[in-house]
Amino acid sequence: MNLSKLDYEKRLQISKEDVLIIVDMQYDFMPGGALPVEKGDEIISDINAMAKKFKNNLAKIILTQDWHPQDHLSFASNHPGKNPGDQYQTEAIGPVLWPDHCVQGTKGARFHEDLNVNLAHGILRKGYNPKIDSYSGFLENDKQSETGLAGLLKSLNIKRIFICGLALDYCCFATAMDGVDFGFQVYFLADLTKGIDLPPGNIANSLESMSKKGIKFVNKNSIL
Repeated sequence: MNLSKLDYEKRLQISKEDVLIIVDMQYDFMPGGALPVEKGDEIISDINAMAKKFKNNLAKIILTQDWHPQDHLSFASNHPGKNPGDQYQTEAIGPVLWPDHCVQGTKGARFHEDLNVNLAHGILRKGYNPKIDSYSGFLENDKQSETGLAGLLKSLNIKRIFICGLALDYCCFATAMDGVDFGFQVYFLADLTKGIDLPPGNIANSLESMSKKGIKFVNKNSIL
């Protein structure tokens, strides 16, 4: 499955019961960063425009931010003899090891300067437990440790979540899948994401899994 073959929703009106979740728009995921997503910087202006639409319709905006300690076990550098991209799987780490990225307090962990963070109602930091990775904005990778995002959104009477950002087949995908499990109606802004596709075929597999999960796909022109 690829983006051109998705069935896209048409014309959705945003309301105060909606939230836009902007995932990990940080320097280390941009071209030139430690873990770059190709053309990841090219969606920033459209994400800003989408955030303004949500703000104008009294909806909420949440930013997620990878926030790793230097000794995080998802980093290949913390496994002697391992390299970034090597397959590695535990209950809470994997399926591959990564280069050091989004280390707390570094420039790589900061949001891109062009992202309009002032539109956001809150920032959720994830991945700060050195023994557990955290792709999803809702659950860490052990699938037991909640971030608190679900409770926050339910307290705000949010019914629908709209997801954009980086990377399509990791943090955006995991956030979307967990969003369904927490009882939200999930929309995936496919043209406001970019993927890594590691291992090869991961983007196609992620899109198929989301479709089977009942996640709906939209593009920026679908949102009123």
